[in-house]
Amino acid sequence: MLPDELKTQLERKIAGTAHPRELVVDIMFALQDHYGHLTDDAVAETAALLGMTAVEVDELATFYPFIYREPVGRYVIHVCDSVVCWMGGHESLQDHLMQRLGIAMGETTADGLFTLLPVCCIGYCDRAPAILINKKVYGELTPEKLDNIIARLRDEANG
Repeated sequence: MLPDELKTQLERKIAGTAHPRELVVDIMFALQDHYGHLTDDAVAETAALLGMTAVEVDELATFYPFIYREPVGRYVIHVCDSVVCWMGGHESLQDHLMQRLGIAMGETTADGLFTLLPVCCIGYCDRAPAILINKKVYGELTPEKLDNIIARLRDEANG
């Protein structure tokens, strides 16, 4: 169940717009931030807030690669697989990440820290190959840079 404070905040935002359904992605992100991923309850809550059906919300949720319908790790690593990143060697970096983390694309590490997901473009083509981790972009990557990023995030997570 949604906390009263968050529900009130979202209801105010919805009341302030002429076309509430236009906020569906914003509402999904807010609930995803609250729950950690867009749970079935969050889909129903989004639908109720916006006067939509749960099916309509779920159709949109499954369309967007940054809406997570399944639990994800603390750090979600989106590996850009656009043609520009591909030309820049993204496959070897993707393989390096999978080996380093011990998971395949779409999986989460056993400690719950990292999830690897593909994304078709993050708009960082001038610095390809690139990844996006929790809304922060990293480009001009090498295996060494990836190792440093992962080590820093592990240190950050361990306090």
